Amino acid sequence: MTNTHSFSPAVPVHTYQRIVEQIEEAILSGEIPVGSQLASERDLMVQFSVSRPTVREALRVLQSMGLIESRPGTRGGPQVLAPSSKTLGRSFRTMIGTDALSVSELVQYRVILEGSASKLAALSHTPEQLDRMRLAVERMQAAADTNAEDFASADLEFHEAVWAASGNQILEMSGQAVSGVLRGMMQRDAEGEHHDNRVKLASAQIDRGLFDAIAARDAQAAGKIARGAVADRFGPLLAPAERAALELLAE
Repeated sequence: MTNTHSFSPAVPVHTYQRIVEQIEEAILSGEIPVGSQLASERDLMVQFSVSRPTVREALRVLQSMGLIESRPGTRGGPQVLAPSSKTLGRSFRTMIGTDALSVSELVQYRVILEGSASKLAALSHTPEQLDRMRLAVERMQAAADTNAEDFASADLEFHEAVWAASGNQILEMSGQAVSGVLRGMMQRDAEGEHHDNRVKLASAQIDRGLFDAIAARDAQAAGKIARGAVADRFGPLLAPAERAALELLAE
């Protein structure tokens, strides 16, 4: 019997997208320095062996991404701008979405991210950010007995609030970048046959404890709770050697 799968239609990749990818990589890697100018349209046409309209479309996309800026009266091509957090987040999401990262690496990253962000959030949160966390925890507790999707959404909202409260743009940016992966893991976990309401209530209680530590500005306790929660929740997915490494990170 032939297995079937619901695939999406294949979408052809336009030539200009390949140009965008190469120039973006060169800018992010520092191969093309910030403040320098790209080659002229004519030179790019020769380098990429494409037509002028293709080069112009690639440049338009790069400009919309905030990587280059066309300035009237300048010689050569557009000026290269410093990558914004939005641009870096896009690149990070691309990396996370590939098969190059293992589940173990992703879980290890979560331990580091959640622990560090929670410690910083305990030190630097604002009253508004604390209210956002409180509401998210209350939503988790209310949804634990009713709606798995609402529970996962509230859980993610709580962690996004912690990332934002850390005051560290890199932590917030990278946290946002993995939010899609986290949502998928949370929803599968919440809807699995082995995940009953008691487990969801326990998860909400842990986040409530994390909230209390952050509200009390107890950075050490907040970091420990956050690291332990990730290790306990996702450790069973890992091999024994990987779990041992995870426990070291969670200490």
